[in-house]
Amino acid sequence: MFEFEIQARDGRARTGNFRTPHGVLSTPVFAPVGTQATVKTLTPAQLQELGVSLVLANTYHLYLRPGDERLKRLGGLHDFMQWPAPLLTDSGGYQVFSLANTRQIDDDGVTFKSHIDGSSHRFTPETSIRIQENLGADIIMAFDECSDPNDRKHIPIAMRRTHAWAERCLAAHTPPGPGAVWHPAGRY
Repeated sequence: MFEFEIQARDGRARTGNFRTPHGVLSTPVFAPVGTQATVKTLTPAQLQELGVSLVLANTYHLYLRPGDERLKRLGGLHDFMQWPAPLLTDSGGYQVFSLANTRQIDDDGVTFKSHIDGSSHRFTPETSIRIQENLGADIIMAFDECSDPNDRKHIPIAMRRTHAWAERCLAAHTPPGPGAVWHPAGRY
């Protein structure tokens, strides 16, 4: 189901082919962002014509609207987007950073207010994994705390928290099938 084959090396650099259930990615890969299940100004067919092999979708935004449970009932993000190739979802961790004025972080997770309507929501590592699995992405990411790079006192705290959250993500993840090995950094 998932396999990675190195094609060439030059020192520590390498290129390769990464096989997923929705196709092969040649690495390194350029992945446009489809924040709300669409790459702005381009159709899926146009993306394919351009040779795009991976689209990144945003877990936080899709959780809030239209909702991960709804997308799961509709057949997942691939069907919803009409995108036949591999998808990667982020963890929602960037919003931990970008919503600094509307969130509270603790060792268990993050409580934040929606940028849409101000409603309160809670993300934990387990929540992030469940949402990403509901979306049906090929590649999912571990929930992390993105720290302000200038806050040297908080960086070690965020690093320890992210490591603990990655372990919880691994424990919460349901592997997609025989032969697939999941890595907490979101790589199969």
